[in-house]
Amino acid sequence: MRAFLDENFLLSNDTAVRFYHQFAKDMPIIDYHCHLSPKEIYEDKRFNNITEVWLYGDHYKWRAMRANGIKEEYITGNASDYEKFLSWAKTVPMTIGNPLYHWTHLELRRFFGIEELINEKSAPYIWEKTNDLLKNDEAFTVRNIIKKSNVEVICTTDDPTDSLQYHQKLQECDDFPVKVLPSFRPDKGLEINRDGFLSWIQQLEEVTGISITSYSTFLQALRSRVEFFHSVGCRLSDHALDTVVYEETTTKEVETIFAKALNGHKVDECEERKFKTLTLIYLGEMYAQFGWAMQFHMNALRNNNTKMYKILGPDTGYDCMNDSRIAVALVRLLDSLEQKGALPKTILYSLNPNDNHVIASIIGSFQGDGIPGKIQFGTAWWFNDTRDGMVAQMKTLANVGLLSRFIGMLTDSRSFLSYVRHEYFRRIVCNLIGEWVENGEVPNDMELLGNIVQRICYYNAKEYFSF
Repeated sequence: MRAFLDENFLLSNDTAVRFYHQFAKDMPIIDYHCHLSPKEIYEDKRFNNITEVWLYGDHYKWRAMRANGIKEEYITGNASDYEKFLSWAKTVPMTIGNPLYHWTHLELRRFFGIEELINEKSAPYIWEKTNDLLKNDEAFTVRNIIKKSNVEVICTTDDPTDSLQYHQKLQECDDFPVKVLPSFRPDKGLEINRDGFLSWIQQLEEVTGISITSYSTFLQALRSRVEFFHSVGCRLSDHALDTVVYEETTTKEVETIFAKALNGHKVDECEERKFKTLTLIYLGEMYAQFGWAMQFHMNALRNNNTKMYKILGPDTGYDCMNDSRIAVALVRLLDSLEQKGALPKTILYSLNPNDNHVIASIIGSFQGDGIPGKIQFGTAWWFNDTRDGMVAQMKTLANVGLLSRFIGMLTDSRSFLSYVRHEYFRRIVCNLIGEWVENGEVPNDMELLGNIVQRICYYNAKEYFSF
């Protein structure tokens, strides 16, 4: 029987052990999609206690706590930070089989040197030790946590109206070698029927100085922000395409649709699809011009619990997988850009694993331009960010495309301790390829396979984004 979380955790054979310790373990991290705060990085924030760094904003943990019968007061409510921590400590033993169990204990070990299992009994000790380190040890400022994790690049998620002031300030910090770059997330500008669309348009006017009185001036304002983001180092966009749409239209039609929305009227579903289609094509053309990569996060069904949405708002743990069909609309969207010679590097993620083979086959239809892995099947996302989910995504990619050109892992996290997820992923990659060697499915060529492991862990992403 092996010890829990030993040095060969998740590595089931000797070849996997060699891959991990010789090739993967010490590779730098490129975290090309996350939700970290550039302000907190610039200010080199210190956390008052473990609850702040662990539980504030972490809807993965909130969902588990609710499933364990914890009252909302001890999750997002007015309970003290210690009471919330105790509630999480009571929940962790119940998460066996969920990656949260592994991630939680990896974070305790890698950052705090704590090997005790967290539970209600050990909670007081863990609370005291972690808080003492967070408050008093210089290794636990945000920047030092990032450096300890061997992070080379962080790409945050930023609205087009953001000033990016903290990204600019970070670029002036000679004592912090990590690149913190923005990503362009224009979701609010695409959701023409959503409450807040007109107020967002006003914000866009303010930051660009462009009076948005028509669809053409709207596009002009978006271009202005893409140019600004590019000047601050942005090389990625990101779109939450919960439902993928495509509808043939003309600029004249969309001008009329946009004018209708500017006058405070809702547009119908067909009009909304036309607006989104033409705007996404325009944005994709711009991304290609600037050499950016475009990310599509698809098939999420968000804010399902109306009662709790009214109380807590979005991103609080009440989302799930959607099961809408994506193939036809996605192919037509990509093909429209390809026909213009303007399809940028693109990364496709779906929250529904039933889409795995669909995505893996679609990307093969649009590879080219001499760019290795130009169109990527993005890493297992959100509810698929598990050992089984990662293996399923990589096996599908290997079966249908080129796993060797995969750009690998990201945290998609709001927590500065989440970099252990890269370790988790790397162990899984090494074990998967190690199993193929042990089974005689691929040659025992350590030079070839070690290079592929390192490319998946680091080099593919570095080359893909030109970091």
